[in-house]
Amino acid sequence: MSDIGLDLRGAIITFIVFTVLLSLLHIVICIWSYRDCLRRGKSKEYAFIVLFGLLFFPIIGLIVYLVIRKY
Repeated sequence: MSDIGLDLRGAIITFIVFTVLLSLLHIVICIWSYRDCLRRGKSKEYAFIVLFGLLFFPIIGLIVYLVIRKY
């Protein structure tokens, strides 16, 4: 019975670590995109729109931003 508890505990710890790492990656990508907008001479409003787009739609938002950032 204790082996099952250890397996479950390990799975929970792995899930928590994975979730924290993905959250940190998401935050880093949001900060990078905001700063990148400002470095490229875009307005603060544009940078906030990109930031909120990435906050609510992380994967699609990043793809769209990487495509349109040249223009």
